[in-house]
Amino acid sequence: MVVKEFVSSKSDLKQGLAGCGLRTGDVVFVQASLPAIGQVEGASSVEESCRLLLECLLEVIGSEGTLLTPAFTHSFDRYRAFDKENTPALAGHEDGQAEFAEVLRRYPGAIRSEDPIYSVAGVGLLSEKLLCGLPNTSFGPDSAFERILKANAKVCLIGAALEDPVLFDFVEGSAAVPWRYKKLFTGQVVRDGRMQRQGWIASVQNEALAGTAAEIRKRIASESRRCLQIRPFGTGEIAVAEMTNLCELLSSEVSMAAGELRSSGREAGERRDVQLPPSASMSEMISALWRLPRDIVSDGYDTAMRALATQVPLEIHEYPTGTECWTWLVPEKWTCRDARLETLDGRVLFSYRENPLHCVSYSLPFDGVVKSDELFNHLHTHPRLEDAIPFIFKYYERDWGLCCSKNLKDSLTDGEYRVVIDSEFSFGTLKVGECIARGKSEKTFVFCAHLCHPGMVNDDLSGVVVGIKVMQELLKRTDPRYTYRFVILPETIGSVAYLSHNEQLIPNMVGGLFLEMLGLDNPHALQLSFDGNTEMDRCLSRVLSESGETGWIGAFRTVVGNDERQFNGPGVRVPMLSLSRVLRERSNGWPYYPEYHSSRDTPELASEARLHESCELVLRMVDAIETNEVPVNLFRGEVFCSRYGIHIDAYSNPEGNRALFDVLFLVDGTRSVNEIARMCGISAESVRSVLDELSKRGLIAYAPL
Repeated sequence: MVVKEFVSSKSDLKQGLAGCGLRTGDVVFVQASLPAIGQVEGASSVEESCRLLLECLLEVIGSEGTLLTPAFTHSFDRYRAFDKENTPALAGHEDGQAEFAEVLRRYPGAIRSEDPIYSVAGVGLLSEKLLCGLPNTSFGPDSAFERILKANAKVCLIGAALEDPVLFDFVEGSAAVPWRYKKLFTGQVVRDGRMQRQGWIASVQNEALAGTAAEIRKRIASESRRCLQIRPFGTGEIAVAEMTNLCELLSSEVSMAAGELRSSGREAGERRDVQLPPSASMSEMISALWRLPRDIVSDGYDTAMRALATQVPLEIHEYPTGTECWTWLVPEKWTCRDARLETLDGRVLFSYRENPLHCVSYSLPFDGVVKSDELFNHLHTHPRLEDAIPFIFKYYERDWGLCCSKNLKDSLTDGEYRVVIDSEFSFGTLKVGECIARGKSEKTFVFCAHLCHPGMVNDDLSGVVVGIKVMQELLKRTDPRYTYRFVILPETIGSVAYLSHNEQLIPNMVGGLFLEMLGLDNPHALQLSFDGNTEMDRCLSRVLSESGETGWIGAFRTVVGNDERQFNGPGVRVPMLSLSRVLRERSNGWPYYPEYHSSRDTPELASEARLHESCELVLRMVDAIETNEVPVNLFRGEVFCSRYGIHIDAYSNPEGNRALFDVLFLVDGTRSVNEIARMCGISAESVRSVLDELSKRGLIAYAPL
């Protein structure tokens, strides 16, 4: 680093700091760049100049003051471990701030925040209170920057420009501007000499809007200089402002700029479409969409969603990257242009363009020659199918990776190979499609299926297309009792995003059904809700039991595991069941079906006939839900059956007589038709026929659930 030859005395420096408003006892967040102001008198090196500058600052604010400075490392962003005691500060800039940060960080009694990306170092009275015991977020609630703001700190820029990213990063992160978003980083931190795993949330820049963001910052910084007390100093200047006032002004300006940008539409990207015929069959939808790279936030997923929106009216809910969804964050968009393994003479062994499963979903980019041992640590194969490519994803634990068949991997005998993964992480929006068939009541039954598994069919494009056909039928019905919603989403994060941003809908959700793996030849399997004994559990179970097929029923989280978990989760507790086609007995370690999460899950495994059977079963479940009411007795005591012509002789038909009185004694306004059928051990239709006779004679009335 080259420091300009201009020499500033310590007394001039202290006068300049005091002249800008620094006082004894202040909390000061300082950004200092020696190249911009010149050398401090008496210093023989850059480090010595930084030390003298630090001493001047501490003398001005006194023993009651607190001095803080960025000591950024971007460790997790650079895929490196973070040790707050030893990892040197980069400060994130090329303007000399790292040197001052390093001097302050090593100063006796200094404290550094345990932030693996945006750490802050401090000395003085409040440094421990401001920098210790932080949540795992750089700019969120109770972060170091929020604490510093609430401590009525002053910002002191010594040779540093206001448009420098530090304050803007904080303000823009809080204002949710389109050119920044929250991102989860994962990595290792050193604590007490031991490596520990850590997740950390920071705000990062949307690179597609980097130029726009720089222009906005430069303009706002110029307009915001009126907040600063400025003194020329050396070859630069010293500027001081109340952090609260400055951040309020910056926040107002960036929010206005963000609104203008959104209105202009400049943040929108390109798109491509897949055409489906009107009222496409389930097989036609699968054929058109299954090979798309439908990763959780991706262009391929968006393309599939737009195609499905031509089949039923879909409202597309969008949740931008970095959006808080209860304890989750919406991840970045992932784009893979190509991924391939080559021999050193350029022969391509396999490629992402042949099959999207050849690359780990959300793989980091990589380009280089690797030894076979290292390659094999990143080359995934299916644990049971030697000729299949596995589906592997690393949405939140980032690494690079490729996938191929075990047969191909076993043929790799060279010592070195070339790996090319041309992937990119960027700002995007998670999409949830919602189709609604409105009923007379706001009480809602929710169907759900996920769209996000690339290059596969039964998991879970099959559930999506069955749901589409079910909704097409429900939209034809006039005045159903319940409202029916079908949500198409990326697995897990899609449900969390939808529920967390539609909490007002949850109290009216009386039940739900997750649809998955419905094109297979296996019998239907119904997985119960978390409670397992709700009205919906009993109602849907009886439909499957009475369907005449060899279906089976299992407890929550014993059949499959998908988004029904989120609907049944703590604080939500919507009794969502799931319907799939998996075997009760699974041998040889098969989880659900042999081709699960592999390139062998193709359209040939999802016949139109099986999909149609599943669709019909779901519609029968809807019919059962619609007709499941509570019979309320309008009589007291035992009914005098002969008077009403409903007597069944106990001698000639003892079973009929018992069944009649079994039903009569359960009618007290507390049990549904379905529950009475379950307790009597007869069909719901048989119970309904008895109850309808009682209703005709004015002995009972039906009440909705």
